[in-house]
Amino acid sequence: MSASVLYMSMSLDGYIAGPRDEPGNPGGDGFMRLHEWYGFPPDGEAGPNVRPVRQDGWNSHFIDEGNATGAVLAGRRTVEQVDHWGGDHHGVPIFVPSHRPPGPTVANYPLVTYVADGIASAMEQAKNAAGDRDVMVHGAYTAQRALEAGVLDELQIHHVPVLFGGGRRLFDVLPSRIELEVMRVIDSPEATHIRYRVLH
Repeated sequence: MSASVLYMSMSLDGYIAGPRDEPGNPGGDGFMRLHEWYGFPPDGEAGPNVRPVRQDGWNSHFIDEGNATGAVLAGRRTVEQVDHWGGDHHGVPIFVPSHRPPGPTVANYPLVTYVADGIASAMEQAKNAAGDRDVMVHGAYTAQRALEAGVLDELQIHHVPVLFGGGRRLFDVLPSRIELEVMRVIDSPEATHIRYRVLH
């Protein structure tokens, strides 16, 4: 059965983006530090739509796991900062919950669908598109709304051994306490990868 899974790299103090996270500085200052474990180049060496420069060990495992998902659900802020991944996130449909219509360039991306009637509808469409494969979820605000609506099933958090001290937190605003169950823990020198099940 398809599950919706949030995939995010996070600093030990809970940040998924650094200070000054804005369209001209996607991810904020030091953002790529959270993704070096994945094989991405450090800040200053990464261009737009950058791909991992190495694929070995656990980063290869998680790249394969991500590529096995059947659809992506991501927040508008996330997709706009990366130009919707050029319309291609490992070849699967991309769903964006947003009450505002998309910009004109999205017409060039047939795999991208904006959903105006809420996060639950967007998740239902993503799961239908994914079939028996999982839905990959991206974005802090989107994760918070999905948790609030009860439509986020699992969290795959890559805890990176760094303290950002500022930026954008993954779980800044939640409506209430949410209990989780640890499903899997993979420890590596570059990150600790913990997969949680959301206890609805």
